[in-house]
Amino acid sequence: MLGSPWRFSVVLAYAAFILVGLGTGVSGVLLPAQIDDYGVDKATVGITFFAFSAGFMLAGASSGALIHRLGTRIALAVGGGAFVAAALYTAIRPSFIGLIVVQLFVGYGTGLLESVLNTYLTGLPSATTLLNRLHAFFGVGALLGPLLAAWLVGFLPWTAVWLVLGLIAVPLVIGFLVVFPRREVAAAGEAVQTRLLPTVLRSPVVVLASVFLAVYVGLEIGVGNWGFTFLVDEHAQVDLVAGYTVSGYWLGLTLGRFLISPIAVRFGVGPTGITFGCLAGVTASAALIWVAPGYAVAAVGFVLLGFFLGPIFPTAMAVVPNLVPDRLVPTAIGVMNGVSVVGGSVLPWMAGAIAQSVGVWTLMPFAIVLGLVQVGIWRMIVSRSR
Repeated sequence: MLGSPWRFSVVLAYAAFILVGLGTGVSGVLLPAQIDDYGVDKATVGITFFAFSAGFMLAGASSGALIHRLGTRIALAVGGGAFVAAALYTAIRPSFIGLIVVQLFVGYGTGLLESVLNTYLTGLPSATTLLNRLHAFFGVGALLGPLLAAWLVGFLPWTAVWLVLGLIAVPLVIGFLVVFPRREVAAAGEAVQTRLLPTVLRSPVVVLASVFLAVYVGLEIGVGNWGFTFLVDEHAQVDLVAGYTVSGYWLGLTLGRFLISPIAVRFGVGPTGITFGCLAGVTASAALIWVAPGYAVAAVGFVLLGFFLGPIFPTAMAVVPNLVPDRLVPTAIGVMNGVSVVGGSVLPWMAGAIAQSVGVWTLMPFAIVLGLVQVGIWRMIVSRSR
């Protein structure tokens, strides 16, 4: 149970991750409207994804220094402020070039919120459970985002969605300034740590952890992006049923983050055991989907795959204090969070390229390989933990 010093800040962190999930969830629904509005094709509008990723990576690289220099409170306000400004600018329907540029700020604000809140909760008691809940609330936002966007674009321009997101973010920024402590870094008389980023980048275990999360995000998004096509082509499902099944995958991911960690803690299983167990479940679920004799079994497999995938990212964040000295934890988490977006871009593209040339049936073998790669990397990480 959370003690009073942390209760409100943790609740605010959960609310912020719902917002981050909303921002992720609305993007896919808004793409057709943006394509029609700006008169561009799918490839051209995809440039916005790269701009978002660049801003996200910049946030990961700079979050540690911001926390050390300004404290958690101001770092969160900077991230939230960047998100608010970007959302409100998007709401006025900028030119297409402006839309691309503003995605840098959306990515930066989102990445900074994620990195700083991951760092904050990592330092609290029961960090593994708290981080799993934090990322579960991202899943809640990601589930609600498409519903919100689809409802609004039914009677308003697509820009209204970003107006709503910007207005939702305003009280969160105010909450950061009111609820979080004024200073959580070194005492005023101590020198601010320097050269944090180069030191972290030279750490083999941080590099391993970053690659681990990049592979994880690539697997998560790859299955989420191509699962629909897999079900339609391999199991001859109609679009509506396939869509429901992919929603079940994301629901399973959210439930896994809410449920697995508390159960594991009750049975005395730590972060290392949780991760190995979840990776075993991921591999088994992907194999079940691959060899499933019918759609019903494959649908259950998708829910289970999401369920076991869910805890891996937040649990990996929870072990960072065991990997590096305390002064490097914020920067290490920022780097890991920032690098993860690379896997989310490259590996789903690779899955699609393989599916195009060989067949979409390769999605599950691809997932199995990525799961086994994570097992190997996790073993190396655990062997280097303090």
